Amino acid sequence: MRLNFKGKTAVITGASGGIGLEISKKLSQNNILVLMLDLKSPRKEFLNNNKNCEFKKVDVTNFKKLKLHINNFYKKHQSIDYLINTTGVLWFNKDISAINIDSNIWDKVFEINLKSMMYLSKIIVPKMIKNKLGSMVHISSIDALSGDDKPQDAYGASKAAMIRLSKSFAIQFASKNIRSNIILPGPINTGMQIRWKKNPKAKKNLEKFIPLNKVGKPEDISNASMFLLSDEASYITGTELIIDGGITAKP
Repeated sequence: MRLNFKGKTAVITGASGGIGLEISKKLSQNNILVLMLDLKSPRKEFLNNNKNCEFKKVDVTNFKKLKLHINNFYKKHQSIDYLINTTGVLWFNKDISAINIDSNIWDKVFEINLKSMMYLSKIIVPKMIKNKLGSMVHISSIDALSGDDKPQDAYGASKAAMIRLSKSFAIQFASKNIRSNIILPGPINTGMQIRWKKNPKAKKNLEKFIPLNKVGKPEDISNASMFLLSDEASYITGTELIIDGGITAKP
Protein backbone atom coordinates (compact mmCIF):
# COMPACT_ATOMS: atom_id res chain seq x y z
CA MET A 1 0.00 0.00 0.00
CA ARG A 2 1.33 3.39 -0.96
CA LEU A 3 0.86 6.00 1.74
CA ASN A 4 -0.29 9.51 0.87
CA PHE A 5 0.23 12.72 2.80
CA LYS A 6 -1.73 15.96 2.49
CA GLY A 7 0.68 17.68 4.84
CA LYS A 8 4.02 19.08 3.77
CA THR A 9 5.77 19.86 7.06
CA ALA A 10 6.61 18.02 10.28
CA VAL A 11 8.21 18.62 13.65
CA ILE A 12 9.83 15.67 15.40
CA THR A 13 11.33 15.60 18.89
CA GLY A 14 13.86 13.05 20.05
CA ALA A 15 14.81 13.22 16.40
CA SER A 16 18.38 11.95 16.70
CA GLY A 17 17.50 8.73 18.51
CA GLY A 18 17.03 5.42 16.70
CA ILE A 19 13.26 5.75 16.27
CA GLY A 20 13.40 9.50 15.65
CA LEU A 21 16.05 9.16 12.95
CA GLU A 22 14.06 6.47 11.13
CA ILE A 23 10.89 8.54 11.17
CA SER A 24 12.77 11.65 10.03
CA LYS A 25 14.25 9.71 7.12
CA LYS A 26 10.89 8.35 6.03
CA LEU A 27 9.26 11.78 6.26
CA SER A 28 12.03 13.25 4.14
CA GLN A 29 11.70 10.46 1.58
CA ASN A 30 8.01 11.39 1.26
CA ASN A 31 8.93 14.99 0.41
CA ILE A 32 7.88 16.31 3.80
CA LEU A 33 9.96 19.15 5.23
CA VAL A 34 11.19 18.14 8.67
CA LEU A 35 12.32 20.11 11.70
CA MET A 36 14.36 17.72 13.82
CA LEU A 37 14.69 18.70 17.49
CA ASP A 38 17.00 17.02 19.99
CA LEU A 39 19.83 17.68 22.43
CA LYS A 40 22.00 15.28 20.47
CA SER A 41 22.97 16.13 16.90
CA PRO A 42 22.50 13.65 14.07
CA ARG A 43 25.50 12.71 11.98
CA LYS A 44 26.37 15.10 9.18
CA GLU A 45 25.91 12.39 6.58
CA PHE A 46 22.32 11.93 7.72
CA LEU A 47 21.48 15.56 7.01
CA ASN A 48 23.46 15.43 3.76
CA ASN A 49 21.46 12.40 2.63
CA ASN A 50 18.10 13.78 3.79
CA LYS A 51 17.90 17.26 2.32
CA ASN A 52 14.33 17.82 3.54
CA CYS A 53 15.52 17.67 7.14
CA GLU A 54 16.88 20.53 9.20
CA PHE A 55 18.16 20.11 12.74
CA LYS A 56 18.06 22.40 15.76
CA LYS A 57 19.68 21.54 19.05
CA VAL A 58 17.26 22.21 21.88
CA ASP A 59 16.24 20.99 25.31
CA VAL A 60 12.53 20.17 25.01
CA THR A 61 12.00 21.33 28.60
CA ASN A 62 13.09 24.85 27.61
CA PHE A 63 9.77 26.27 26.43
CA LYS A 64 11.20 29.58 25.24
CA LYS A 65 13.83 28.05 22.95
CA LEU A 66 11.49 25.30 21.79
CA LYS A 67 8.94 27.90 20.78
CA LEU A 68 11.58 30.00 19.02
CA HIS A 69 12.77 27.15 16.77
CA ILE A 70 9.26 25.94 15.97
CA ASN A 71 7.96 29.44 15.25
CA ASN A 72 10.89 30.13 12.91
CA PHE A 73 10.15 26.91 11.04
CA TYR A 74 6.47 27.85 10.83
CA LYS A 75 7.24 31.34 9.51
CA LYS A 76 9.45 29.81 6.84
CA HIS A 77 6.95 27.20 5.62
CA GLN A 78 3.57 28.61 6.77
CA SER A 79 2.40 25.30 8.23
CA ILE A 80 3.15 22.53 10.69
CA ASP A 81 1.08 19.56 9.61
CA TYR A 82 2.61 16.70 11.58
CA LEU A 83 4.00 16.36 15.09
CA ILE A 84 5.92 13.23 16.03
CA ASN A 85 6.87 13.18 19.67
CA THR A 86 9.47 10.49 20.40
CA THR A 87 10.94 12.23 23.45
CA GLY A 88 11.68 9.96 26.37
CA VAL A 89 14.29 9.18 29.02
CA LEU A 90 14.68 5.95 30.94
CA TRP A 91 17.39 6.09 33.58
CA PHE A 92 17.67 2.46 34.66
CA ASN A 93 19.94 3.07 37.65
CA LYS A 94 18.07 6.13 38.96
CA ASP A 95 14.43 5.50 37.99
CA ILE A 96 13.33 3.03 40.64
CA SER A 97 10.33 2.38 42.86
CA ALA A 98 8.36 5.51 43.76
CA ILE A 99 8.93 4.82 47.45
CA ASN A 100 12.71 5.01 46.98
CA ILE A 101 13.23 7.36 44.05
CA ASP A 102 14.87 10.76 44.46
CA SER A 103 12.03 13.26 43.99
CA ASN A 104 14.25 15.38 41.74
CA ILE A 105 14.70 12.41 39.38
CA TRP A 106 10.94 11.86 39.40
CA ASP A 107 10.28 15.50 38.51
CA LYS A 108 12.92 15.55 35.77
CA VAL A 109 11.58 12.38 34.10
CA PHE A 110 8.06 13.85 34.10
CA GLU A 111 9.36 17.16 32.80
CA ILE A 112 11.12 15.52 29.85
CA ASN A 113 8.60 12.80 29.04
CA LEU A 114 5.28 14.54 29.78
CA LYS A 115 5.63 18.27 30.29
CA SER A 116 7.38 18.57 26.93
CA MET A 117 4.25 17.06 25.35
CA MET A 118 2.23 19.89 26.85
CA TYR A 119 4.77 22.43 25.61
CA LEU A 120 4.64 21.04 22.07
CA SER A 121 0.85 21.10 22.02
CA LYS A 122 0.74 24.72 23.21
CA ILE A 123 3.08 25.77 20.41
CA ILE A 124 1.94 23.55 17.52
CA VAL A 125 -1.77 22.78 17.88
CA PRO A 126 -2.90 26.42 17.38
CA LYS A 127 -0.97 26.43 14.11
CA MET A 128 -2.67 23.20 13.04
CA ILE A 129 -6.05 24.70 13.93
CA LYS A 130 -5.29 27.74 11.81
CA ASN A 131 -4.48 25.54 8.79
CA LYS A 132 -7.31 23.06 9.55
CA LEU A 133 -4.93 20.11 9.22
CA GLY A 134 -2.89 18.11 11.67
CA SER A 135 -1.82 14.65 12.74
CA MET A 136 0.14 13.82 15.86
CA VAL A 137 1.90 10.61 16.84
CA HIS A 138 3.35 10.24 20.32
CA ILE A 139 5.61 7.44 21.51
CA SER A 140 4.69 5.91 24.86
CA SER A 141 5.65 2.39 26.05
CA ILE A 142 4.08 -0.89 27.10
CA ASP A 143 5.57 -0.04 30.52
CA ALA A 144 2.52 2.22 30.85
CA LEU A 145 0.20 -0.78 30.96
CA SER A 146 1.43 -2.84 33.90
CA GLY A 147 3.44 -2.90 37.09
CA ASP A 148 6.92 -4.35 37.49
CA ASP A 149 8.88 -6.00 40.27
CA LYS A 150 11.94 -4.16 38.92
CA PRO A 151 10.19 -0.85 38.38
CA GLN A 152 11.03 2.31 36.56
CA ASP A 153 8.08 4.06 38.15
CA ALA A 154 8.66 7.59 36.88
CA TYR A 155 9.09 6.37 33.31
CA GLY A 156 6.06 4.10 33.38
CA ALA A 157 3.80 6.65 35.07
CA SER A 158 4.81 9.46 32.71
CA LYS A 159 4.27 7.23 29.67
CA ALA A 160 0.83 6.24 30.99
CA ALA A 161 -0.08 9.92 31.36
CA MET A 162 0.91 10.47 27.73
CA ILE A 163 -1.79 8.02 26.65
CA ARG A 164 -4.46 9.98 28.50
CA LEU A 165 -3.24 13.29 27.10
CA SER A 166 -3.13 11.99 23.52
CA LYS A 167 -6.73 10.78 23.83
CA SER A 168 -7.80 14.15 25.18
CA PHE A 169 -6.16 15.92 22.22
CA ALA A 170 -8.00 13.59 19.86
CA ILE A 171 -11.38 14.55 21.33
CA GLN A 172 -10.66 18.25 21.73
CA PHE A 173 -9.45 18.85 18.19
CA ALA A 174 -11.24 16.29 16.02
CA SER A 175 -13.61 18.98 14.73
CA LYS A 176 -10.56 20.95 13.55
CA ASN A 177 -9.34 18.02 11.38
CA ILE A 178 -6.55 17.23 13.83
CA ARG A 179 -5.82 13.64 14.85
CA SER A 180 -3.79 12.35 17.79
CA ASN A 181 -2.62 8.77 18.23
CA ILE A 182 -0.02 7.08 20.39
CA ILE A 183 2.27 4.09 19.90
CA LEU A 184 3.31 1.77 22.73
CA PRO A 185 6.53 -0.02 21.77
CA GLY A 186 7.82 -3.09 23.51
CA PRO A 187 11.55 -3.85 23.54
CA ILE A 188 13.20 -2.00 20.63
CA ASN A 189 16.88 -2.16 19.76
CA THR A 190 17.83 1.52 20.14
CA GLY A 191 20.55 3.48 21.90
CA MET A 192 18.40 3.48 25.03
CA GLN A 193 19.14 -0.24 25.32
CA ILE A 194 22.91 0.08 25.65
CA ARG A 195 22.66 -2.50 28.44
CA TRP A 196 22.18 -5.21 25.80
CA LYS A 197 25.63 -4.50 24.36
CA LYS A 198 27.12 -5.02 27.80
CA ASN A 199 25.01 -8.11 28.44
CA PRO A 200 24.01 -9.89 25.20
CA LYS A 201 22.71 -12.84 27.23
CA ALA A 202 20.02 -10.63 28.74
CA LYS A 203 18.79 -9.75 25.26
CA LYS A 204 18.69 -13.43 24.23
CA ASN A 205 16.73 -14.32 27.35
CA LEU A 206 14.27 -11.53 26.64
CA GLU A 207 13.79 -12.71 23.06
CA LYS A 208 12.77 -16.14 24.36
CA PHE A 209 9.99 -14.41 26.31
CA ILE A 210 8.67 -12.51 23.26
CA PRO A 211 6.17 -14.54 21.18
CA LEU A 212 7.84 -13.44 17.92
CA ASN A 213 11.22 -14.39 19.44
CA LYS A 214 12.94 -11.12 18.63
CA VAL A 215 13.22 -7.56 19.84
CA GLY A 216 11.89 -4.85 17.57
CA LYS A 217 13.77 -2.48 15.28
CA PRO A 218 13.32 1.29 14.98
CA GLU A 219 11.82 0.64 11.53
CA ASP A 220 8.94 -1.25 13.16
CA ILE A 221 7.91 1.92 14.98
CA SER A 222 8.64 4.29 12.11
CA ASN A 223 6.51 2.25 9.70
CA ALA A 224 3.55 2.40 12.06
CA SER A 225 4.11 6.11 12.69
CA MET A 226 4.05 6.89 8.99
CA PHE A 227 0.79 4.99 8.56
CA LEU A 228 -0.86 6.86 11.44
CA LEU A 229 0.27 10.19 9.99
CA SER A 230 -0.91 9.35 6.49
CA ASP A 231 -4.21 10.02 4.71
CA GLU A 232 -4.85 6.27 4.79
CA ALA A 233 -5.33 6.59 8.57
CA SER A 234 -7.71 9.54 8.29
CA TYR A 235 -10.40 7.78 10.36
CA ILE A 236 -8.04 6.79 13.15
CA THR A 237 -7.72 9.08 16.15
CA GLY A 238 -7.62 8.74 19.91
CA THR A 239 -6.22 5.24 19.79
CA GLU A 240 -3.09 3.50 21.02
CA LEU A 241 -1.17 1.01 18.92
CA ILE A 242 0.85 -1.66 20.72
CA ILE A 243 3.96 -2.87 18.88
CA ASP A 244 5.64 -5.40 21.13
CA GLY A 245 6.05 -8.73 19.35
CA GLY A 246 3.07 -10.10 21.26
CA ILE A 247 4.26 -9.59 24.86
CA THR A 248 1.12 -7.92 26.17
CA ALA A 249 -1.08 -10.60 24.56
CA LYS A 250 0.45 -13.29 26.75
CA PRO A 251 -1.62 -14.62 29.68
